[in-house]
Amino acid sequence: MSLSIDLHAHSNISDGLLTPSALVEHAFDRNIRVLALTDHDDTSGLAIAEVETNRLGMQLIKGVEISVTWKKRTLHIVGLKIDPEYAPLKEGLAAIRAGRHIRAIGMAAGLDKVGIMGSLEGAYEYAQEGIISRTHFARFLVNTGVAKDNKAVFKNYLVKGKPGFFEHQWASLEDAVSWIVGSGGVAVIAHPGRYDLGRTNMLLLLEEFRAVGGGAIEVVTGSHTPDQYVEFAKYAQLFGLKSSQGSDYHGKGISFMEMGRLPALPSNCVPVWQGWSEAEFLQSSFSETQPQETFAS
Repeated sequence: MSLSIDLHAHSNISDGLLTPSALVEHAFDRNIRVLALTDHDDTSGLAIAEVETNRLGMQLIKGVEISVTWKKRTLHIVGLKIDPEYAPLKEGLAAIRAGRHIRAIGMAAGLDKVGIMGSLEGAYEYAQEGIISRTHFARFLVNTGVAKDNKAVFKNYLVKGKPGFFEHQWASLEDAVSWIVGSGGVAVIAHPGRYDLGRTNMLLLLEEFRAVGGGAIEVVTGSHTPDQYVEFAKYAQLFGLKSSQGSDYHGKGISFMEMGRLPALPSNCVPVWQGWSEAEFLQSSFSETQPQETFAS
């Protein structure tokens, strides 16, 4: 049953390749029946995604992934089952999106200094009408031959100490969690294995996250290894947090993992969807269909 739920995915409203409706169709084709659309700092794709999930008989979890600065590090907090019309959330996300434009200008200026011209305009062409992100700069740099792939772009141009890096202050952890919880949602630490915090800082983060109202942590996600599934399941248990899972799908060629390939949560996890009406739908639809194909991870 767990393979039918994916609680972390992106459309081209942020840095994914597919439109919200095409993303839903792709998820359906991959046997996903409960999908969270969690675009970065933007909820404008949710209405379109909801129309498509209704058409296909799926369940949409309204979500968002909020950019946060914690101890001078950038973290991401996913909100699940949010109310996108909740005023503090709308206003907070609008402020973050404005900050993204400022950061993009700074990144482009740094790239200009090393002779890489036109990156701001080039990145915005990939962003189209969505938010601007480092991923859009990466696509520009790859497609103009500056770097061979996204990994090389981030390593050589977009991380701290490199020409395209620009220091930026995102939302605070407390604000991001309060916007999510205030809207009726659940706050989830996204892909914690990617932050390279070390054990001490991870413990501090989880303690603070729980104290300000955080409710869950992503245990099984596209960028985690099997060892990290076990590691973060233990952290969830230690702090009394629920466990989430999601592919963090962005599109073919730029995702850590295809939809539908995630393994089940470890047995000691309490799923974040426990008690959701959508989970009852998932159980019922699963029992009425043939067993799903199990994909190798």
